[in-house]
Amino acid sequence: MFKFAKKQYLLPALIIFLLCACKTAPVTISEDLSPSELIQRAQEASERRRYNTAMQYYEALYERNSNNIDLVITAEYEIAFIHYKQKDYIKAREGLNALLEHYNTPDEELLPQHFKRLANIVLESIDEKESNRPLAKRERS
Repeated sequence: MFKFAKKQYLLPALIIFLLCACKTAPVTISEDLSPSELIQRAQEASERRRYNTAMQYYEALYERNSNNIDLVITAEYEIAFIHYKQKDYIKAREGLNALLEHYNTPDEELLPQHFKRLANIVLESIDEKESNRPLAKRERS
């Protein structure tokens, strides 16, 4: 009976350990990193599926360059795309729609057009994925 009790608690303990191990601690981001270095580190983290770390780098890019619309759009797109990769389609859609609002201005032609195209492609993908989900799952979202 004692051996059974050990096995009974082993699986929950393992699950708790894995959940805690997967949490990403806040990253200390040096103030002297250039925007291109922030983007590079974010991309490297994202490639390793360290989405929370990547998100922190993109948020730093956004906050440190709020007066540079090209970098703001880059950060907004990448953050929304991380939500998409995590299958958080609600946050991804919200972020992409907010990004597209930048393009509803007279200065649209001055903005990086590839992010507008990419945002529309990802939004179409989200629509397709959601239309293929069973109705019961869609109603819960």
